Amino acid sequence: MNIKELTPESSPQAAFGARLRRLRTERGWTQDHLGDQMGYSSTHISSVETGNKLPTLRFARRADAALVTGDAFEREWREMRHGTLLEGFPQFLDHEGQAAEVRIYEVGVIPGLLQTPGYAKALAESAVKRGTITSDQANERVTLIAERQATLVRTPPPLVFVVLDESCIRRPVGEPNVMDEQLARLLDFAELPNTVVQVAPFDMGTRRPFNLPITVLTAPDRSLMSYAESAQRGHLERDSAFVLPILTAYHQLQAEAPSQAESLAMIEQLRRGTL
Repeated sequence: MNIKELTPESSPQAAFGARLRRLRTERGWTQDHLGDQMGYSSTHISSVETGNKLPTLRFARRADAALVTGDAFEREWREMRHGTLLEGFPQFLDHEGQAAEVRIYEVGVIPGLLQTPGYAKALAESAVKRGTITSDQANERVTLIAERQATLVRTPPPLVFVVLDESCIRRPVGEPNVMDEQLARLLDFAELPNTVVQVAPFDMGTRRPFNLPITVLTAPDRSLMSYAESAQRGHLERDSAFVLPILTAYHQLQAEAPSQAESLAMIEQLRRGTL
């Protein structure tokens, strides 16, 4: 039988596959046997072992269970997943999950913390169709969004301020029912005691201080950091000399934008097709 030689140092994906093969063979198991234990075909096991297929979170957890490795495969998967994210984003996620206050300004798309599963899936599937990510990576993106949203229900929950450019609520994503569900989610989110949602309408013009999405985090120790992205990378800024002007501009944005009540009325009217 031809057994493909593995080069675990070539990539995190290859290292994951090499570990899987090593632990399997140490137990004297065939790919068929491991597949039976995990609920996958031997072909799927082979593709992961040789680095031809990306493992999913579900796959990693089942490998840990079958091979009794604690959470070793899950941790390796998370490190590998972070390698596919924009530079700076994994660090941002760590701070976002602990922040006392989160301030978001978004353009063109509903931010991840507020996305419904259907909306998130529609965005991920469109990226698959464009060939920018695989189906497995699309599933991981949707899973990541759910994990991020879990931080909103911790005790105590963070204060979350969201200002959406009008393009966020007007840009159709998915089928009409997906968009309707997403707009309803915004209305429900605004009812939470720790949230504020506003919409910055197009006619704000130059009174809108930001042209690109921005997030400002306040840590439990009251230190500040901001996060912004370009097409290739994300940048987490922790120097208060740079973050304070951004926070000031965010406060100006909130003051210039319509109130939450006016913003929610706009969203409700859009749902009803009256805008």
